Amino acid sequence: MRGIDTEVRKIRRRIFEEVANLAYSSEDLINDVEALPYKIVNYDESKYGNVYRERAIVRERIRLAMGLSLRPENMPVHATQGLAESDIDEKYYEPPLMQVIPSACNGCPENRYSVTDKCMGCIAHPCREVCPKDAVSMQDGKSVIDQEKCIRCGKCKAVCPYDAISHQVRPCLASCGVNAIKNDEYGRAVIDESLCVSCGQCMVNCPFGAIADKSQIFQLIRAMQSGRKIIAQVAPAFVGQFGSDVTPDMVKTALKELGFYDVYETAIGADIGAMAEAEHYVHSVASGELPFLLTSCCPSWSVLAKKFFPDNLESISNALTPMVATARRIKADHPDASVVFIGPCASKKLEASRRTVRSDVDFVITFEELAGMFEAKGMVLKDISPSARMEDATGAGRGYGVAGGVASAIEECIREYYPDVEVNIEHAENLADCKKMLMLAKAGKKTGCLIEGMACPGGCIAGAGTNIAVPQAAKAVAGFKASAEKKIPDREIGKGIEK
Repeated sequence: MRGIDTEVRKIRRRIFEEVANLAYSSEDLINDVEALPYKIVNYDESKYGNVYRERAIVRERIRLAMGLSLRPENMPVHATQGLAESDIDEKYYEPPLMQVIPSACNGCPENRYSVTDKCMGCIAHPCREVCPKDAVSMQDGKSVIDQEKCIRCGKCKAVCPYDAISHQVRPCLASCGVNAIKNDEYGRAVIDESLCVSCGQCMVNCPFGAIADKSQIFQLIRAMQSGRKIIAQVAPAFVGQFGSDVTPDMVKTALKELGFYDVYETAIGADIGAMAEAEHYVHSVASGELPFLLTSCCPSWSVLAKKFFPDNLESISNALTPMVATARRIKADHPDASVVFIGPCASKKLEASRRTVRSDVDFVITFEELAGMFEAKGMVLKDISPSARMEDATGAGRGYGVAGGVASAIEECIREYYPDVEVNIEHAENLADCKKMLMLAKAGKKTGCLIEGMACPGGCIAGAGTNIAVPQAAKAVAGFKASAEKKIPDREIGKGIEK
């Protein structure tokens, strides 16, 4: 569904736009929040066929978009309870970040094989013959699967000559590489926080829009209204996210018109990280001190490694992530500024909430949330006349937005500055493949390797907060990378940025 303007995407965008509107112009916040579900859900245009259910879901979405948690189902909690705590100009994300809205969950089958109307009732009925549990029988000339006997082996589906057997998998679970999606007592999805790495792929893949994350757009706007100096840094994947005709220079100009004091490329921090990890590889892996090196830029990948492979902690690069390195560069240039990271990633929200990062990154919003802010202000980016240049980073740093780009940038730095060092590159994208890669590394199959991990399939351009299709985004990032005046960073680029 990536890149398709579904009703779920439209609802999310509308919520972000309306919450931004509240921050910009509401004079009676509590009553305006109460009225918002009635404004968003027209009585005659319910998407769920039940206007009352839809408004209940919208109320929970509004709470999350304002940085609040969902209300408990079994207690009488007012929709605006806790609003005063969110009507501030600084609020850190509090876990859980990803939350399932119970009233929106469809209770999809987790793992089920069923016979469709394509069954021809063939004489061979191979589906029955290959079933190891006699779960397939013929009724009224058609195959039927007894769900009590079925062990979900898939043999019947594989052998059916008419592809008449459907394998139903819960979309959120299928997209979760760490099996963090469980069931509640009613068969609805719940997220096991002990396993979740906050990548947001469950949210992206739920066709009912039942999973949502918290936002800071309300608090960010409040901070901008307070007169604080707010500087934005934009992740490399931003190119093309606001329209194919919208150039990087137009995005930077639009951000300054929105009220940001200045705009930096997060690719500056990627350049710093590429050089730092190149040096780490040379001094620790090539020397034999470490068996392999794991990149550090994707927080979900790092959390995955720490949660499931704690014995490999020393192999995770100690380089600052691009977001943090860029924030420290900004605050070195502007000590009185607050920093907002604008990117494609949900898990960056929790990274910024860590005690070691809080003083560096004050806000995190996604491209999707930023689009809501532009819409609330009535800004049409394709009509922007660019007056600011986006020219901070090298091609290496800009390539971080695409899977394989991180390892490629580090490899280029090693070949340039350490030509006598042989470098072995591996990369994995999506959490399931990342787990497999880490298992191979733990088993000694990746000794001497620099391993890049990306939680999202395709890399950052497939993050949960993106606006466009992955192939379209990959093409845009490649063009932006090619336009950089310098291809790789200087060797001393990270000096002075404290770890």
